Amino acid sequence: MRVNKVYNRIESIIGNVITVRASGVAYKELAQISTRFGKSLAQVNKIDGDIVSLQVFAGGQGISTGDEVRFLGHEMRVSFSEDLLGRIFNGSGEPRDKGPALTENMKAIGGPSVNPTRRILANRMMRTNIPMIDVFNTLVVSQKLPIFSISGEPYNQLLARIAMQAEADVIVLGGMGLKYDDFLYFKDALSKGGALSKTVMFIHTAADPTVECMMIPDMVLAVAEQFALQNKDVLVLLTDMTNFADAMKEIAITQEQVPSNRGYPGDLYSQLASRYEKAVDFADSGSVTVLAVTTMPGDDVTHPVPDNTGYITEGQYYLKGGRIEPFGSLSRLKQNVNNKTRKDHRTLMDAMIRLYSSYNETLEKKNMGFSMSRWDEKLLKYGALFEDKLMSLSVNLPLEAALDLGWEILADCFEKDETGIKSDLTDEFWPKN
Repeated sequence: MRVNKVYNRIESIIGNVITVRASGVAYKELAQISTRFGKSLAQVNKIDGDIVSLQVFAGGQGISTGDEVRFLGHEMRVSFSEDLLGRIFNGSGEPRDKGPALTENMKAIGGPSVNPTRRILANRMMRTNIPMIDVFNTLVVSQKLPIFSISGEPYNQLLARIAMQAEADVIVLGGMGLKYDDFLYFKDALSKGGALSKTVMFIHTAADPTVECMMIPDMVLAVAEQFALQNKDVLVLLTDMTNFADAMKEIAITQEQVPSNRGYPGDLYSQLASRYEKAVDFADSGSVTVLAVTTMPGDDVTHPVPDNTGYITEGQYYLKGGRIEPFGSLSRLKQNVNNKTRKDHRTLMDAMIRLYSSYNETLEKKNMGFSMSRWDEKLLKYGALFEDKLMSLSVNLPLEAALDLGWEILADCFEKDETGIKSDLTDEFWPKN
């Protein structure tokens, strides 16, 4: 066992970064700084010869050059046990809920992705009871998907609904740069919805130290992987990965790194990929599925964070106008499960989206003052019903009920032969009334 190295001289204090002369320490190793106000954690973020820079979690205020720096000989770790369920922690793994601290069975965070030989092809649907997901862009167990959105959209409300309704054994929620109101919303919504008992939350608020924001995804994914190894299907919910990237940028600036696109560090893609690639379906155990909100400044999908994310993930959900848009949203793995749900699933999905596309063209014609044909009137009625009964995020329906509702909407607006669906399916599923 390595003897912890202790130093009593700090060379410089610049903002939240201190430097000491030290040897035998490792990148990302933790250190404990003892000041007259108490103790604070710091993490090694740069090593240049014997000059070691550390990011202080609680900030540099109150630290003096004569304070003691004790290197702990390990990176950040998180306790793992069933006792985590129902608990809320910060980015340092300390309790936010006034419950007892957990210090047993400590697991390192930020480890490598799972060996591909232990993975299996994603082939199971994860139900959410949200028709725009289950019917049209099915979420698949072990999938990694971002929710692209702009600020002001109800993406946290959507995540809370998914947490309460998803067919998962464990929910692990990671909040980065949350407003305190959003933190309380998650806590209250999951508690009232009865999902808090199967949920672990790691929350970083906008008032917390920046370095803790960067810890959240690794904390969440380390815990999720441990639950998955206990044969549980785990759903990881992260919000907001743009805040995570902004925290990376802030710390890179303090390290005087050469900036890349729009000031973000050059390894942004690798940093995002190393987190998303933790999604896995173990061949002999459980699974980890990842849904992560990515806000787009100025609704710009070419912004470095959503742009890089799109190359890593397996599709995306676009949240716009308070609903998941059918155009632009994509689950690249849905074909792995659509034909295993119900035999009309894929055909009905394709037909309804095609008719909704025709409705949008008709709506544009109407807004331009063109006269409406009988077919146009049918499309306008169909589009209104589709948006109200299926696209609204307030709709809560099992997949089978949502498929039946889809047939009812079609029958309310069209004749069988107008839908373009084969007669063997319409004969079986078309409403009899």
